[in-house]
Amino acid sequence: MKILVAISKVPDTTTKIKFTAENKEFDNSGVQFIVNPYDEWYALVRALEIKEAGGGTVTTITVGKEDNDPVIRKALAVGADDAVRVNAEPTDAYFVAAQIADYAKKNDYDMVLTGKETIDYNGSQVGGMVAEIMDLPYISNASKMDFEGNKATIIRDIQGGKEKLEVETPFVLSAAKGMAEQRIPNMRGIMAAKRKKLTVVEPESADALTEVVSYALPPEKGQVKMIDADNPEELINLLHNEAKII
Repeated sequence: MKILVAISKVPDTTTKIKFTAENKEFDNSGVQFIVNPYDEWYALVRALEIKEAGGGTVTTITVGKEDNDPVIRKALAVGADDAVRVNAEPTDAYFVAAQIADYAKKNDYDMVLTGKETIDYNGSQVGGMVAEIMDLPYISNASKMDFEGNKATIIRDIQGGKEKLEVETPFVLSAAKGMAEQRIPNMRGIMAAKRKKLTVVEPESADALTEVVSYALPPEKGQVKMIDADNPEELINLLHNEAKII
């Protein structure tokens, strides 16, 4: 099984978010970056489990400049065989998807896996766009995947329950919680990652379809208002007229 896993660089969840350039750019200064957890813990680890059970290779792909290399090496330390970096700024989801799809088409992968979303933008767009560009089946929010030959049986989360699907390779899938358990790189894996191949390729021509107008932090939380348990009318009034949620 030949598997391609999309990996992205995101700020650590403890990062204090700041913006610059008149709120049009994310301020990278002092930020600790990590592998996007949905990409690493679920997509990558499940790909490695499939390889370990039936053989094959696992390659990661990242769209970004050389400052992504330490994060890519972390994915290699988890167990990926090799890595590809498309040497371009990830301007928007479509541009990223176009680069991943182009590389995947040229190299005949059985599966392209992504995390269900990144924890910085939470867009959940790249996987579906890759599938559309490649004209392949797409399964989103998958929480379990088993194989028999080239046929996968997949469980995905839907509103109010779960859905069971069957699909033959090749296909594109976004992985959600439950797909696999996190692996912590050991010292052997970290040392081996330094020697694994990281191929840098130049981007294919693709337009960015969106642009950032501005970023804004969410408003600070207001003070807690305590309502007497014997006064439900006041609670209803505040929820309706102030919070505007009913």
